[in-house]
Amino acid sequence: MTLTIPCLLGLESLVADEIKRLGLKNVRAENGRVHCDGSLADIPRLNMNLRCGARVLMELGSFPVPDFEALFQGVLSLPWEEFIPKDGEFPVKGYCLSSALHSVPACQAVVKKAAARRLGNVYGCETLPETGGRYQIQFAIIKDQASLYLDTSGEGLYKRGYRAQNMGAPLRETLAAALVILSRYRGKDPFCDPFCGSGTIPIEAALIAKNRAPGLDRRFAAQRWKSVDSKLWMDAADEALDKEFHGHYDIWGGDIDPAAVELARHNAALAGVEDCICFEKADAGKFRRGSEYGQLVTNPPYGERLLERREAEELYRAFGRALECLPPKWRVLVLSSHTEFERCFGRPADKKRKLYNGMLKCDVFMYGR
Repeated sequence: MTLTIPCLLGLESLVADEIKRLGLKNVRAENGRVHCDGSLADIPRLNMNLRCGARVLMELGSFPVPDFEALFQGVLSLPWEEFIPKDGEFPVKGYCLSSALHSVPACQAVVKKAAARRLGNVYGCETLPETGGRYQIQFAIIKDQASLYLDTSGEGLYKRGYRAQNMGAPLRETLAAALVILSRYRGKDPFCDPFCGSGTIPIEAALIAKNRAPGLDRRFAAQRWKSVDSKLWMDAADEALDKEFHGHYDIWGGDIDPAAVELARHNAALAGVEDCICFEKADAGKFRRGSEYGQLVTNPPYGERLLERREAEELYRAFGRALECLPPKWRVLVLSSHTEFERCFGRPADKKRKLYNGMLKCDVFMYGR
């Protein structure tokens, strides 16, 4: 079968690399999503192990849709009964891009009607109760080609389960993990985040250092499907646990707000990595580290939600001055949407990479080799 993993724009290559490392074949990336060939056994493996992907979709079919009749007949031809039981709830959501069929509500209605017709014919009833488990149908109509999916994840994969609260401007766990991966951190070097907030970046760094599957402590929609044997989920969990590392890691997170530090410690405990990270109240403008080398990855306030723009610029200046004393072998990554970040920070980035924090366009400013 084809499995599709949507992701934040800019993370496609990282998600593709993750899938390849899990041994899946025919991995191909396009804007905002990555496809691969897989089996039912790969549904638990992907859900548990992916750090940067948004969710895991199982493709049921793809076909041209020049009009609504083609959409209806295409959906009607798909084997929904192989996965959705008689009492299954099957809501529909999706999107349309560059297509003759551009009304999402109209397409939703057609997909729902066709799937209901197919299931009603198979189960011999005019009205389906939809009182049982949830089987989320998704569609993507791009350039008059429709793809139909069942969502195996349920809640997005960024919901690891360790962050019940945040500090007002949350960074998604999937994006935090991507920043850590881009820094090439693997657990051997010191790792720092001087604007740690609720601790997401250091926690994701600890999970990466330990090679701990980020989805081990949560549940997924397809765990309730009869079509995906429960043994496959147990096998995937055993495989993930066998690959974990155990060692000492030098991971530090600092924040000027003591409430943020306490929350970060609480979240690290929920993630099971509190023994890997030191969180402290600290001023990023006075940041110092004596280590010869390491990784610094951070997401300072942008001046759009937490601080006024001018205050953010002053913060960047102070932070830039503090990092002038950092040894040259340190690698520094800063995520910001501020268009004047480099000027305020005091030097141009060695590399830049465009990413999206939700709908907010950002750059990762990379310093060091």
